[in-house]
Amino acid sequence: MSCSLLPFCHFQDLEAVRDFLCPHLRQGGAAAGRESDKLPNWEDDGWGPWDEAETQEPEEEEESSCKTKTSYWLQDCVLSLSPANDLMVIAREQKAVFLVPKWKYSDKGKEEMQYAVGWSGSLNVEEGECVSSALCIPLASQKRSSTGRPDWTCIVVGFTSGYVRFYTENGVLLLAQLLNEDPVLQLKCRTYEVPRHPGVTEQNEELSILYPAAVVTIDGFSLFQSLRACRNQVARATASGNENIQPPPLAYKKWGLQDVDTIVDHASVGIMTLSPFDQMKTASNIGGYNAAIKNSPPTMSQYITVGSNPYTGFFYALEGSTQPLLSHVALAVASKLTSAFFNAASGWLGWKSKHEEESVQKQKPKVEPATPLAVRFGLPDSRRHGESICLSPCNTLAAVTDDFGRVLLLDVTRGLAIRMWKGYRDAQIGWIQTVEDLHEREAEKMDFSPFGSNRGPSRVAQFLVIYAPRRGILEVWSTQQGPRVGAFNVGKHCRLLYPGYKIMGLNNLTNQSSQFQTYQICLVDPVSGNIKTVHVPFHLALSDKKSERAKDMHLVKKLSALLKAKTSNLDLVEAEAKELILDIKYPATKKQALESILASERVPLPALLNITQTLMDTLKNQDLVCVDEGLLQFCANKLKLLHLYESVSKLNSLSLQSGTPLSDSELAQLLRLDEEEFVRLQTLLENYKQENTQPTVRFAEDKVGTLPVKMFLESLEYEKDMILVKKLDEGDYVALGSFFFWKCLCGESSTEEMCHTLESAGFSPQLLLSLLLNVWLSKEKDILDEPQSICCLHTMLSLLSKMKVAIDESWDSQSVSPWWQQMRTACIQSENNGAALLSAHVGNSVTAQITDSVAKKTFSQTVVGADTDSWEALSLDTEYWKLLLKQLEDCLILQTLLHSKVRKRTARVSSLQAEPLCRLSVKKLLEGGKGGIADSVAKWIFKQDFSPMILKLAQRKKDMGSTEEPIDVHSDISLEEPAAETGMEKILELLHLAYQQFPCSLELDILHTHCCWEYVVQWNKDPEEARFLSRSIDHLRCIVNAHIQHGIALMMWNTFIVKRLSAATYLMDKVGKAPKDRLCRRDVGMGDTAMTSFLGSCSDLLQTLMEADVNSDEMQAPVLDTEDAWVSVEGPISIVELALEQKHIHYPLVEHQSGLCTILYGVMRFSLKSVKPLSLFDSKGKNAFFKDLTSIQLLPSGEMDPTVLALRQQFLMKAVSAVVQKQSSAQKARGLPEEAPLPSEKDKDWPALAVDLAQHLQLNEDVIRRHYVCELYNYGMDHLGEEAILQVHDKEVLASQLLVLTGQRLAYALLHTQTKEGMELLARLPPTLCTWLKAMDPHDLQNTEVPIATTAKLVNKVIEHLPENHGQYSLALNLIEAVEAISS
Repeated sequence: MSCSLLPFCHFQDLEAVRDFLCPHLRQGGAAAGRESDKLPNWEDDGWGPWDEAETQEPEEEEESSCKTKTSYWLQDCVLSLSPANDLMVIAREQKAVFLVPKWKYSDKGKEEMQYAVGWSGSLNVEEGECVSSALCIPLASQKRSSTGRPDWTCIVVGFTSGYVRFYTENGVLLLAQLLNEDPVLQLKCRTYEVPRHPGVTEQNEELSILYPAAVVTIDGFSLFQSLRACRNQVARATASGNENIQPPPLAYKKWGLQDVDTIVDHASVGIMTLSPFDQMKTASNIGGYNAAIKNSPPTMSQYITVGSNPYTGFFYALEGSTQPLLSHVALAVASKLTSAFFNAASGWLGWKSKHEEESVQKQKPKVEPATPLAVRFGLPDSRRHGESICLSPCNTLAAVTDDFGRVLLLDVTRGLAIRMWKGYRDAQIGWIQTVEDLHEREAEKMDFSPFGSNRGPSRVAQFLVIYAPRRGILEVWSTQQGPRVGAFNVGKHCRLLYPGYKIMGLNNLTNQSSQFQTYQICLVDPVSGNIKTVHVPFHLALSDKKSERAKDMHLVKKLSALLKAKTSNLDLVEAEAKELILDIKYPATKKQALESILASERVPLPALLNITQTLMDTLKNQDLVCVDEGLLQFCANKLKLLHLYESVSKLNSLSLQSGTPLSDSELAQLLRLDEEEFVRLQTLLENYKQENTQPTVRFAEDKVGTLPVKMFLESLEYEKDMILVKKLDEGDYVALGSFFFWKCLCGESSTEEMCHTLESAGFSPQLLLSLLLNVWLSKEKDILDEPQSICCLHTMLSLLSKMKVAIDESWDSQSVSPWWQQMRTACIQSENNGAALLSAHVGNSVTAQITDSVAKKTFSQTVVGADTDSWEALSLDTEYWKLLLKQLEDCLILQTLLHSKVRKRTARVSSLQAEPLCRLSVKKLLEGGKGGIADSVAKWIFKQDFSPMILKLAQRKKDMGSTEEPIDVHSDISLEEPAAETGMEKILELLHLAYQQFPCSLELDILHTHCCWEYVVQWNKDPEEARFLSRSIDHLRCIVNAHIQHGIALMMWNTFIVKRLSAATYLMDKVGKAPKDRLCRRDVGMGDTAMTSFLGSCSDLLQTLMEADVNSDEMQAPVLDTEDAWVSVEGPISIVELALEQKHIHYPLVEHQSGLCTILYGVMRFSLKSVKPLSLFDSKGKNAFFKDLTSIQLLPSGEMDPTVLALRQQFLMKAVSAVVQKQSSAQKARGLPEEAPLPSEKDKDWPALAVDLAQHLQLNEDVIRRHYVCELYNYGMDHLGEEAILQVHDKEVLASQLLVLTGQRLAYALLHTQTKEGMELLARLPPTLCTWLKAMDPHDLQNTEVPIATTAKLVNKVIEHLPENHGQYSLALNLIEAVEAISS
């Protein structure tokens, strides 16, 4: 129990505070300055490398000085921390930051209190004024429920202009007053303290303000009431919007300090009453021999100042000698003066009316003159200048620092310097007052001092804290003449904060009832960002030679050093430790010493036994009155634990010869399983072991089953002759259980002797069962590798069950035994399903064995001579075991499936898919709801990224040959490599086995639903992964039941799709084209490529939703069943149940929304420009978008505006042209023949989509078909054009359009190639045809390199579809002749 420095708070972002208050110290500021200094100049351009070596050192010096400035910035700031630790103020010049504490998690995951910025800004009102001092004063709550606790904290700020302003925690100005025109030097506060003795004068609360030649004191009660009234007025004004606030006046006293050169700091000691002797002495000194002495001694207020000439000055102001001064506003209110005078003087308190003239506003308020107060005496030292003074908590001592690096201790009452410390330049000082704990004194029966009884009051000790920043050390000294009791290396950049006050507004009653803890002193470290407080135990004040406590603490320190010393002679360590612990007098300290010995890792077990036994014998030989019962019981308990550790270690060291291992049939008989069930169990465990075991590293020194004595003693404790295990981490709990049982489970130690030893030591059977099961379940890998451990567990469990109090004697077969229920609960909660299943089989076997023996005994007593060997007894526990075995087997199969994986694929894996799956337990499945099983499988499918086809293949695997069926091209299953094929074969088997175990929970529709939802949830986390949404739609399409399909599609739309689609729509409508990647990321949250895929998936989703809505009328809703073993599941409602609860959609609205999605997808897919999607719809159509799909909206009907129809037709023709252009460019790039389908377009038939969209948009579909045919021929894809002609209805119009296209091709061939043969042929053509060809513009052709034979086919098509009475029929005949002439 020594002095300690404890961190209690941390800054969340101190750099941000520094950058705000000191912009010149920002990290980029210095660098920018250096960069600007190094800008190129025409005079020295190119001369840099010559003096590079010379300029390197100054840069380093500049960086080091910059770092020093950055670290010392807090020394230049005004700093104040509320004693209630609820607010901190850091101010510099005009700026200030208010910090408030918040509970947050640190980087290590621990919850800690951190200071965060609550308000920041500038506080100056007058031009050029700066903050010179600040205080945070917590004000007591007036509520009865929170008596003695702070209600809010007021910030008092003094300025160089002389103003004192009061603020709330949010930076709202409450009150401002100009008390003197000189700068405010220091603000100090005194709050109420209950007098420790009846003769001590009760001190009033006050706020004192120091000026260079005056001190102003404001009564605490008046200040408290005024601040409360101001806060209420501000709140009412804020609520009503009125800015005209009239704060109440402040009562204050102002003393002009005379006969002093300079004053730097002050201390207001408070009211003091002289004793009769001091009264006569003072009167004689002042008035001489004949001075008159009053009957009652006068009451005075004492002030102490530090500065120069005198170095320390003592002032005494007689109470009642002068009338306290009030501000002019207070006098105006009291005298009821005219309102005109009131308005003129309103600025004196800092609030102003809106309608005042500028001249009036600029006038400073009148300042009252100070009452002269001469210095009575001081400590004259002309060369010494005081820097600060700090008054002790009990107002009897004061510490003063000076410019000589000294710290002086003053006796305030006598005015004498009683102690001096040297070598503390720029020191910061504070006080700590420690109160003695009466309970501790009461326990120290061996203390024969006069203070040994608990009748007197608690003693109080005062310690002086000195922080020397030059040396970076914090020291704690006992006063008045005591030694240094603590020292800490804390760094050179800290600030020591000592408020010297507590909560304002308390009185004698509320102070005594207050349980609120206020801190006394703290150290702010800007480097580490920590705020620390100093804790000093009371006994450190008892440092005289006769103090038994101090001697004991010295012996404890000596013992601690002995235990840490590196020595090989452990016998000598034992002897010295024994001598030291016997010399210690106090029982509490003796217990502390024994604990440190037992916690040492270097002291061997025999030495621990010897020391503890010797101490216990010594205590027993003492007088019973002087022996501490607690210490004696502590020694006895530790001795029992040491003997137990010794016994267990001996049993573990004795190695038994292992017998013949049991065969499989004997193991099956032990577990009460037939041969087929045992083989199945072995197969399941083998599969589980292959998929779940991971290679682990085990070092040679890591011996399982060993435990250090220290950990053993820390883990166990005695209570009423019973051993209890303390609250331990899981690893420590397993280590303790392994120490007891691991050797027994491996067959290397005697199980019977171990159980007997533990039972006789005081372990309850329930605790031993818990330890045993924890070891068994945690060592799953070792257990699965060694099946013979099952036999050892069976023996151990049988022995534990036969212990007293294990199984209640009143237990019968028709009730549930708590003993077996404890074991079942452990198996249910375990995530190691293999070990849990084996332990459940063993538990079931032992339960059946005990049930049979009890039943046989009962039955034999009832029926004498009956044959009981051929039947088996039934019990309720047996049924519970059977249920648990089924659940564990199901969980094991599911766990095996979820940890199986195909060997690494070459495809890119998302970070979301790389996250490991959590392990399963029966408890998790029971609490996961009806959809928990399917949800876990869906997460596994997502991690593996399997195609929906895998689920169908596993479903069809009932026929063994069905696995050889071919797989679809776009199912994304890569089975080309033999290794992958082998892994996939194994996964199909495991998935099929899971289907058999969970025929209801893993029904195909349910599984597809959960997979669909899992993929869309993961896509929502990372929208850039567009393939997740696409795979989700694939699973959605695989759902057979239309009711589920409809519900889940609607949930996807409402939850994840509609908001992003709305954002994409308005973005595309705003830019009028396919937006760039940056805009897509800003507005929609994904890139342009991902957004294209997203819009396509939206279109597919709505199409599937409409199909499901139609199909749901033709089928019934599914009935959701659950397996018998999992009927008791509880938890959230499943996705399938939610889907079935969805309302039916309004089909026309979905169709309307689907049309918009197709338009958006087309714009993005083909990068169309000059398209505003919403302009293709009228106002009704626009208003219906993104509404609830189940609601009935007003949709467009009747005749559409021709302007809108023209825009729609223009868009569709533009889209069709883009489709054909995309096909043509892709063919040219890949060198594919025209007939080959394009892989990029295999999923969408865009021409058909355009025709369907035209029908929905009230356009003539045939116009779109004709345009598509013309575009195909325009790009030279005549073969596809011939197929597309079959879909056109009005072929005559099409023939006219194609005739023009034919003419353009011939015009290019004859007129633009300029060959001799072409010119001759042109001369032979009819004049009409020549004129017509010359009028054609071949520049409209996209593909001019079409063979003439292909063009001939096109002319024949035109002739075929043109009627003979058509005006251009003769022209077409001429074209045939021209084409034949060219081809020949």
